[in-house]
Amino acid sequence: MKEMQFSVSIKANKAVVWNTLWRDETFRQWASVIDPETYMVGELKQGNEVQFISADGGYGVTSIVETLIDNEYLVLRHSADTQDEGGHEREKEWTGGVEVYSLTEKDDITTVSVTFDVPLKMEEYFMRNYPKALDKVKELAEKQ
Repeated sequence: MKEMQFSVSIKANKAVVWNTLWRDETFRQWASVIDPETYMVGELKQGNEVQFISADGGYGVTSIVETLIDNEYLVLRHSADTQDEGGHEREKEWTGGVEVYSLTEKDDITTVSVTFDVPLKMEEYFMRNYPKALDKVKELAEKQ
């Protein structure tokens, strides 16, 4: 896997940005930039298992919420690659990877920094599309 890092500065406080990242309606909007019709199943709570599933084919990843500090920091550890809307395991491209979201705020500007592991064959795709997803987060958060 390849570790990738991205960030975006948003004219909104941390709580607004955090809610934009993880509230179902807005999560679906920005995550769909990366993988169409992606949605999350489960509650973001430390120790919980959550699934990120693409409605396009039912493929996804199951993750453990390893660390959670509301409005500031989230660490997801991918525990299984899935198919059939999380019903079955599939090839292990993402399993073992980590995804980290960190929010810092200064003068009503929140910087979102994201670090995550990506299968090597998907590096170019994420290099192209993840900044677009963060731009969507920015657009959605700044509207609120």
